[in-house]
Amino acid sequence: MHLAVCRILVSFLLATINLAEVNLMRILHTSDWHLGQTFHQFDRTVEHQHYLDWLLDVIEAEAVDALLIAGDIFDNSNPSATAQALLYQFLTDARRRVTHLNIVLIAGNHDSPGRMEAPAPFLSLFDATVVGQVSGAELDIDWSRLVVPLKNVQGQIQAWCVAMPFLRPSDVPRVDGEGDPYLLGVTHLYQQAYAAALSRREPGQAIVAMGHCHISGGQASEESERRIVIGGAEALPTQLFDPAIAYVALGHLHLAQCVDGDTTRRYSGSPLPMSFSEINYPHQVVLVELVGEGVQETRSIAVPRAVEMLQVPKKPGPLDEVLAQLQALELDERPETQWPYLLVRVLLSQPEPSLRAQVEAVLKDKPVRLARIETTTARNEMAETVANVSVDELNSLKPEEFFQKLYAHRFGNDVPPELLRAFSELLNSQEELV
Repeated sequence: MHLAVCRILVSFLLATINLAEVNLMRILHTSDWHLGQTFHQFDRTVEHQHYLDWLLDVIEAEAVDALLIAGDIFDNSNPSATAQALLYQFLTDARRRVTHLNIVLIAGNHDSPGRMEAPAPFLSLFDATVVGQVSGAELDIDWSRLVVPLKNVQGQIQAWCVAMPFLRPSDVPRVDGEGDPYLLGVTHLYQQAYAAALSRREPGQAIVAMGHCHISGGQASEESERRIVIGGAEALPTQLFDPAIAYVALGHLHLAQCVDGDTTRRYSGSPLPMSFSEINYPHQVVLVELVGEGVQETRSIAVPRAVEMLQVPKKPGPLDEVLAQLQALELDERPETQWPYLLVRVLLSQPEPSLRAQVEAVLKDKPVRLARIETTTARNEMAETVANVSVDELNSLKPEEFFQKLYAHRFGNDVPPELLRAFSELLNSQEELV
């Protein structure tokens, strides 16, 4: 009798485990790849390829069922052949390594909607869906394009994905009501898309949503993100997404972050730093585990950096000190495509016409790529006390006086005599030509 009870318990536990496995769906959320981007004129193909190779390993190791790419796949609306080849080779490899993988891509504000959708019929052959734009009049929208079924390894629909691309004014319907017309139209589209997903889903199936937009409270990277301002709306409210939506995969902001601290509404962030202002960003992808209609767990997976970014010094310093630090810089030998990018930060008290030449001379034969020289001028108390000058006063100033005031305002001291003489000689030579 005791043995029979044990067998029943074991059978029940195995059935419970199998049921949990069937109801579990793993989604990987990523965005803002910006394939084709150059970094201060340096090609980044090696970095993007490194990321995509790593991502393939993650998809396979984590047994991912669905990959969501939330916009800005390319860096511009006319991507190079190399950038496009990176994407389509990746999609092919991903589907080959995980044969049941669902793939959903939406266009971001950097992407061309038409170019993104051009290969859609081909991509649909292996369950990859791409949505570049919302098309059709308000009553003629084909919601099946925007509401995508996500299937598990058994081929059963486990969840539904609202795939909403970046919305331009031409995509947004006119909606009666008070407030910003663009915001009203965007809200209406999301509500209708959610209603369409709700009408299709069956009990036990989750609804997730994708969007490429700036949600209110999100922290932006000013150096590398295009501000999205349409009408009076720069940031959209969090109420855009119905509370019953299990997970919201957002793109556009490069800093990985949760919206209002909610781990189920988040930006995955860019996998590579797009500027030196993003040097300390925690670049990552997000693994989401769905069980039934809800989220069981979300987990960030850090993206390894293929190429370092260096700032020398950390804060702007005098030129002689900066040159000494650059001279002492020790770097390991590596292929040129993996040389670190370097930002040199110099504090100037006067103009330095040979600044770049001096920096390049010190860096000669060092395995580093000089991406940018950032100059900051020292403004002492004298500069702070320079009185504002009216337009009429400016018109009355002689060229030498204007030059002296401008120099004092920027560098905080008087123009050196030799520089003033050079300015006068230049001015006189121009008068002679006239």
